[in-house]
Amino acid sequence: MKSIQLKLLVYWKILRYFFDGLLQFLGEPIGRIFGPDDNSYPEIGVQPYEGEYYSQWE
Repeated sequence: MKSIQLKLLVYWKILRYFFDGLLQFLGEPIGRIFGPDDNSYPEIGVQPYEGEYYSQWE
C-alpha cells in the first residue's frame, strides 16, 4: 500500500512540475501581449536636433 501511495505522490509532483512550467511558458507571452507597452517615446513625437553639427572636414 505504501508503494502505491509513494508512486502516486511522485506522479502528482511530476504533473505539478509539468503544469507549472506550461503555465509559465504560456503566461509570459500572454502577459507581454496584453500588458502595458514598454515604449518610452514622448507623446509629442520626434524633436529636431537643435545643437551644432560636427563635421571633420570644416
